[in-house]
Amino acid sequence: MKLLSDIIFSKRLVLLTFVGILAFASPGFSSPQQVTPLKRQSNQAPIQPQGKSTSIPSDVKNGPISSDNKNAPGKTNPQDTAKTSDKLEYSAKDSTKVNKKDGTVYLYGRARVIYQGLELDADYITYNDNTKTIFASGVKNKKGKYVGRPIFKMPGQGNSIADSLRYNTETGAGKIYGVFSEQEGGFFSGGVAKKQPDDEIHSKGQIYSTCNLPHPHFGLHITKGIVTEKQIITGPVYLEIEDIPLPLGLPFAFFPKPNKKSSGIILPSPGEDYTRGFFLREGGYYIGFNDYMDAKLLGTIYTRGSYQLDLTSNYTKRYKYNGNLALSYGSNRYGIEGTPGYTPVKDYSVRWTHSQNANANPGSTFSANVDIKSQGYNKNTAAGGYYDPIQLSQNNLRSSIAYTTMLANGLFNLSTAASVDQDISKGTTTLQLPDMNLAMTRNIYPFASKNSVGDPKWYEKISVGYTMQSSNSVSASDSTLFKRETLNKFRNGVQHNIPISMNFNVLEYFNFNTSINYTERWHFQSIRKEFMKATGGGDDLVKIDTIPGFNRYGTYTIGGGVTTKIYSTAQFSNLGKLKAIRHVMTPYANFGYTPNFADPKYGNYLPAKYVGTDEVVKDKDGKPLYYAKQEGLLYGAPSTGSSATISFGIGNNVEAKVLVPNDTTGKGEKKVPLINNLSIGSSYNLLAKKRKLADFSISGSTPFSDKFQVNYQARLNPYVVGDTIINGVSQPILTETYTWQRGRLPRATSFGFSFDYSLNPEALKRKNDTEQDRKMDAIQKGMTPEQAEALAKVSRDPNAFVDFKIPWNFAFRYSFDYSTDDVGRNRRITNSLSFNGDANITPKWKVTFDSGWNFDTNSFQMTRFGIYRDLHCWDMSFSWIPFGTYQMYSVDIKVKASVLQDLKLSKRKNYYTRY
Repeated sequence: MKLLSDIIFSKRLVLLTFVGILAFASPGFSSPQQVTPLKRQSNQAPIQPQGKSTSIPSDVKNGPISSDNKNAPGKTNPQDTAKTSDKLEYSAKDSTKVNKKDGTVYLYGRARVIYQGLELDADYITYNDNTKTIFASGVKNKKGKYVGRPIFKMPGQGNSIADSLRYNTETGAGKIYGVFSEQEGGFFSGGVAKKQPDDEIHSKGQIYSTCNLPHPHFGLHITKGIVTEKQIITGPVYLEIEDIPLPLGLPFAFFPKPNKKSSGIILPSPGEDYTRGFFLREGGYYIGFNDYMDAKLLGTIYTRGSYQLDLTSNYTKRYKYNGNLALSYGSNRYGIEGTPGYTPVKDYSVRWTHSQNANANPGSTFSANVDIKSQGYNKNTAAGGYYDPIQLSQNNLRSSIAYTTMLANGLFNLSTAASVDQDISKGTTTLQLPDMNLAMTRNIYPFASKNSVGDPKWYEKISVGYTMQSSNSVSASDSTLFKRETLNKFRNGVQHNIPISMNFNVLEYFNFNTSINYTERWHFQSIRKEFMKATGGGDDLVKIDTIPGFNRYGTYTIGGGVTTKIYSTAQFSNLGKLKAIRHVMTPYANFGYTPNFADPKYGNYLPAKYVGTDEVVKDKDGKPLYYAKQEGLLYGAPSTGSSATISFGIGNNVEAKVLVPNDTTGKGEKKVPLINNLSIGSSYNLLAKKRKLADFSISGSTPFSDKFQVNYQARLNPYVVGDTIINGVSQPILTETYTWQRGRLPRATSFGFSFDYSLNPEALKRKNDTEQDRKMDAIQKGMTPEQAEALAKVSRDPNAFVDFKIPWNFAFRYSFDYSTDDVGRNRRITNSLSFNGDANITPKWKVTFDSGWNFDTNSFQMTRFGIYRDLHCWDMSFSWIPFGTYQMYSVDIKVKASVLQDLKLSKRKNYYTRY
């Protein structure tokens, strides 16, 4: 009974119901009469109900009828119905007959009438100028099927279909029979609606449903009702399924009919939780502030002391922006009273999304994507009750609010952002409040001539850019984040970067570039260290003080490089379909020099001294010890030591040309990639004291088909591992000897590959496209609260998307990683395998599953099975997690349409009820 009462008292449902009646009864319809269509001279062409008015062919003769001249010539303009006055315009495809004795016009075959904003299409229409009456109906074709039903549209309303209708243009009285109309996701069918001269609308025997069939599977049967300008009064209303009336209804109802959203009480759902006791779940209050903003406050209470509060709000401004906010706070007790487990566990969640229409403010955007949760929220609430495996395994959360704008006629782009990074596993949070970036969108050429003719001079190729970044951040545990001592530890600074470069070609095939990159960093504090000698031969004690004040330093790098492309092709004439292989190599070599900005002459590093003395602290080798004033600050200190580095490498792409006999393009050949972006590179530091050659890095991918590709990467160490004795124990160390000097290849210190594949790739593509379309529709059209909530559920629960048009699918993803340290110790191998699939058992039954294998524990990851039954306008689903931490099952039977999302029957056992 509660289920039906929730629906009957739903403001949205009531307005939809009677807006639908208004759609077809606005001008008025008089009492119906049995009219037998005259026999036509041509065969009747069946017409199917359409969503838009039928267009008028150019060869059809049109005849306007007015009170001054019934046969005056005129033209029909179906696209300008709002400007018509007393003139009635008509047309027909098959034939038109006029009975001059009684003033009746008969229209056959795709007939159309336009009058005062009314657009009416049907296979049979009559108009009597004496009685001012329009009658429209369908006709029976040769097979006895009733076709060509009237399709009509009133100003500001959607299209409706009916069995027949009668409309009096003078008295404003009329009726319509067998209506089928769509209004905001709901459908009205059957019954009779009549508009009285005093503008009251009387309705009888209509069915409201979200089933889109003319004869719906279920619906709310409205026996009778009266609609006035400000209120709605109905007689008995009851639920009807498969034409069977159910004893669920109300004897009468009285509703206000405001032109804006109204507020109201949301009744809670009772139930029992084995752990927390009996409950009243999600009861509260709905507030409709206006047509653009609402809020819903819900609460859940349990008899054993647990409770939950939720606040959700949606807002939108068409063509400007839209967003939603969701706050959740819970205090749960899971143990037995008197035990430590009975202590309240408090969790919270904050979600806020805001998006701006791209055309709302060109050049400037504001966006927000906030997702902040307490450390135990996902675990204690099963990801808000959605059991989403992605959220349940999530260890890191990132939230951001950003604003960007263009400056100086688009030369600069300014962006500001505030962000929060959470490591749930460690319980730490990093705040960045705010971050600011100012960057030139393009480099400028300060020496270029505005009236240059011919090739530019070498100095005219010099380009200059600029970027600025500032940040203010702090990291702390969740429990100490907002305490005073934490807020005093914010790290802040500003970094400027000015790149100056020049590119030119040599011998047409080589591209050279030279550059000077200057970086300046500002901090607003610095550190001072004082050392105290330790007694007993231990390490010296260090005292660190943070000194406020402006602190800057600059660094620069001078560099240059050269690159080219080398093409090679091998042609084949006797290798079957293989005709050629082309190899494109891209070798490069770059040079960069950076001075030693740790030299004391730059003032960035200070000598370490003992407290109260000028005695300099020395390291183990007896050399003076220095420390950086910027140590531990936001951008840190300049690196120690100078470097003169030559970096080099080569990129490779290999593709084959194969014969395609059935190629529709007529060329008969196609290119097949064999190796994509296989790159090998390293660097050599001329000023390094030892091991000048860096590790070799390798990365690339190999496509085995259009839908299957393997990505791989590796790191190779070029030095031989030797032995040394430390404290009497043999330890491996890197030597200065290269491996190839010993006739060996470099050692792999890391290696990994990954691939994913769908045995039915169309399934994944269709799912991604559909979800993207839903998101774009929500952004472009704005979302009602119900639609926003339904869309959020789909995005949070991947299993909420079920497409019966895809007969089957199986997809999996695998990754492998191997790593060691430089000398081959601490070997670690990680594997990750996840898979999911679905299959149609019948055209209406589908089974789904998703799981994975944990190679560390040799066990399955969280595994979920699902069964779905398509009941046309209803859905039945079964979800089951049979083992693991989050064991649960749920059975849901619900209406598909979000407007009736509360019309459902659910049975579930959650993971926290297993005591």
